Amino acid sequence: MTRLENIYREKVVPVLQKEFNYDSSMQVPGIVKVSLNIGLGAASQNNKLMEEALKELTVIAGQKAVVTRAKKSIASFKLREGMPIGCRVTLRKERMWDFLDKLINFALPRVRDFRGVPDRGFDGRGNFTLGIKEHAIFPEMEADRVENPKGMNITIVTTATTDKEGKLLLDQLGMPFRK
Repeated sequence: MTRLENIYREKVVPVLQKEFNYDSSMQVPGIVKVSLNIGLGAASQNNKLMEEALKELTVIAGQKAVVTRAKKSIASFKLREGMPIGCRVTLRKERMWDFLDKLINFALPRVRDFRGVPDRGFDGRGNFTLGIKEHAIFPEMEADRVENPKGMNITIVTTATTDKEGKLLLDQLGMPFRK
């Protein structure tokens, strides 16, 4: 069991159970999965960029990333159906907890001029999406070796039914929200 998972089970569950008056600890919201996505519009012309992004996302996540392809052709974007346009990876269980621990405790504090994560990334159902402008904040990425800094979307899917539950869950896990 990972460090963050222990914190969740021992500290977060009792706090949430008391806060929302749950009868059972099984009613307490938890984290289902974490999805990482890098969208590369320029990758349709530059295959090397896609390979680089795949390799870097695989290193960051600790799990092999898959290529996402265009569903439709869009002439104004010079895009054909089936062309590679990004890569993604979905983390569950132990890898998810390891990644969240790394994100909260190592990566986010390395962001330049970091004042906290904005809390407007909730979707109304307790899930949280966070955009990162530069993937070089992760400890696996050596900043001087990164040629093309890439942005990344991180979606944390929870079993929470409201944003309030989801925010308290992530807040108790240590997500540094803006005050």
